[in-house]
Amino acid sequence: MCRWAAYVGQPVFLADIIADPVHSLIDQSRNAEECKTNLNADGFGVAWYGHRRKPGLYRDIYPAWSDPNLRALSEQVKSALFLAHVRASTGSAISRNNCHPFVVDRWSFMHNGQIGGFEAVRKAADMLIPNELYRHRRGATDSEAFFLVALGNGLETDPLDAIARTIATFEALATKTPKFRMTAAFSDGEKLYAVRYASDDRAPTLYHRWSGSQKGRAVVSEPFDADSGVWQEIPDRSFCIFEGQQVKINKL
Repeated sequence: MCRWAAYVGQPVFLADIIADPVHSLIDQSRNAEECKTNLNADGFGVAWYGHRRKPGLYRDIYPAWSDPNLRALSEQVKSALFLAHVRASTGSAISRNNCHPFVVDRWSFMHNGQIGGFEAVRKAADMLIPNELYRHRRGATDSEAFFLVALGNGLETDPLDAIARTIATFEALATKTPKFRMTAAFSDGEKLYAVRYASDDRAPTLYHRWSGSQKGRAVVSEPFDADSGVWQEIPDRSFCIFEGQQVKINKL
């Protein structure tokens, strides 16, 4: 299972979330505590929104803890909305194109989870991607396929309906149990969205917390500290919208 962290609020350095805390995302890349394996060494990525409509994107195949460029970038770049991810592959190759987040125009998306038996249905999943979006299919992951199908299902106009329809489609496509488990975060550069869902009762972990000092909200696979505010667990089968201090959680 992968680990990820997202932030929305007043601009902060990326390092404030992904590098500096005691149990930062970089630390979780080799010392995760709330997933099957503590090692997430199959690449990393960060997408951040700044002065342009399309987010900046930096991804590579190295373990996050071993890349000095990631630390250097995170210490210099400030953003009011960003997504960061460390990857543990569930079967697809270790390549830059398979690293999260994925970006299409102004949208960014990252995912943690699995679709049961995806290798056997990869072609069928690819066939669900609309022709006009298929040129964005760079890698071979279930995550990227899910993102592109969700875009085709109307993510830009009705994110909740698009995600619900895409979950149902991929759940039906699965050939093994567990059929579907996921947490995901995505953004259009204005709002941050997050999803937690599983076909069984073992959804991957997901938390959020407002920081008064940062005047922003972090949404994470697992908390990056133990003593700075109160982390709230997001319930299973939830679709969340984060905008400023406002939090809206809908049932999926």
